[in-house]
Amino acid sequence: MAEHNELGTLGEELALKHLRENGYYIHETNWRFGKDEIDIIAEKDGFLVIVEVKTRRSDFFGEPEIFVNATKQRFLVRSTQAYVEKNNLTLEVRFDIISIVLNSTTKRINHITDAFYPVL
Repeated sequence: MAEHNELGTLGEELALKHLRENGYYIHETNWRFGKDEIDIIAEKDGFLVIVEVKTRRSDFFGEPEIFVNATKQRFLVRSTQAYVEKNNLTLEVRFDIISIVLNSTTKRINHITDAFYPVL
């Protein structure tokens, strides 16, 4: 496995631990819809929470969350619609980002709730 894939996997594991410790119920991880993927689908306080995890070794080029661009957001919205329809869900949906900077000296997790809103 490539080093960046290992970092991404480790970041997702840290994000799952963070969510569980904060009372989230995990529905799915790495749920695929065609070529698109939702990193984590969770639930808390009556919300279906769609979580995109971004892990980087440094913030030299900016915080990891800035890399969840408009294109990625559209993919997440489209995949979420498919997941909600497939599972006949009526929960309100929220989009969060868990931004992680992880290296030999730093482990920083930033959970951004309501990170973006779907554009209709």
